[in-house]
Amino acid sequence: MKLMDICNINMGQSPDSSSYNEDQKGIPFFQGNADFGERYPCTRIWCSKPTKIANEGDILISVRAPIGAMNIANQKCCIGRGLAALTVDTESCDENFLWYALSSKVSELQLKGTGSTFKAISKQVLQDIEIPVPTLAKQKHISCILDKLTDLINKRKQQLQKLDELVKARFVEMFGDPDTNNKNWDVYKLDELCDIGSSKRIYQNEQSSKGVPFWRISDLTDKMDTGVVDNKLFIPEQKYEELRIHGLVPIPGDILVTSRGTLGRCYIISDNDRFYFQDGMISWLSHYKKGVTPLYIQYLFMTQSIKNQIDSMQTGTTVSYLSIAMLKKLDIMVPDEEIQHQFEDFVKQIEKSKSKIQKSLNKLELLKKALMQEYFG
Repeated sequence: MKLMDICNINMGQSPDSSSYNEDQKGIPFFQGNADFGERYPCTRIWCSKPTKIANEGDILISVRAPIGAMNIANQKCCIGRGLAALTVDTESCDENFLWYALSSKVSELQLKGTGSTFKAISKQVLQDIEIPVPTLAKQKHISCILDKLTDLINKRKQQLQKLDELVKARFVEMFGDPDTNNKNWDVYKLDELCDIGSSKRIYQNEQSSKGVPFWRISDLTDKMDTGVVDNKLFIPEQKYEELRIHGLVPIPGDILVTSRGTLGRCYIISDNDRFYFQDGMISWLSHYKKGVTPLYIQYLFMTQSIKNQIDSMQTGTTVSYLSIAMLKKLDIMVPDEEIQHQFEDFVKQIEKSKSKIQKSLNKLELLKKALMQEYFG
């Protein structure tokens, strides 16, 4: 069945800006995906003279930038032109079933987006989306299965988050607050603790269709976020070996630091890594001195203290950038090396637990993906 046959589609329209307010006058006003939470939207502004209204329980779907994000209205609200509200005909379709069905159609909706500045979809596109609609009993059975899987997936993610929080708490317990250095550790500039540089520039004519992976900053962040890189660029084996012989390739224990976009994220080179990386966008820390360990540096860079230092260096810049010169100026407190190693042992134990949970999470996500394909095609 088409979406228009199982629900009413109400396209949003932004009210007059003079009716926006933060004083809770009127009803909540949601403009788009930026207002979405995990399941329900978060109210940032209200509207005293709403135009288009969504009712409690309606599915809110983003129709522009990005297309397909969804939440459920937890109260009567005003919706702007970035959203559509879907009121489900519960006699023919289970609301939860439709949520999952639409989740499986996001890629299809995105492909149908039009526009030069940013992509958007029309009401007609939404109306014509085909939704498989078995009996209500079958819909509820499918929803129940997917709900249980989703709940298990969320629990695994929460477990991983709690373990990450445990490590951060342990860091502060062992080393103190980096902002105040309340344990009075020695403080050095980062360039006193390690060599700071980048890769040798690789020009486009030096790249190849196969060989050793050549990572851009997006590849590095993919590796940190998912553990996987979908390589698109390479350099010849011969070029890589030439760089390696001259000491221009990172070795295990060296750190790569993101220097554009999200600044200061650290990746520690492992024994199995074999790639080269883009200069300028990624900085390279090596040859540590004064008893500093890479794992300590990685976690120190996650603290608000380092983030504040990096932010203070961005004054007057139009694009977030962390230059080698900026990195060299960072103030780094250096605890006793023995305590750093104790922290490293603690993290290794936590990583073992995280690995088991991550494997379980991966299996659950694969199962959900397979079921979504089976149920919704």
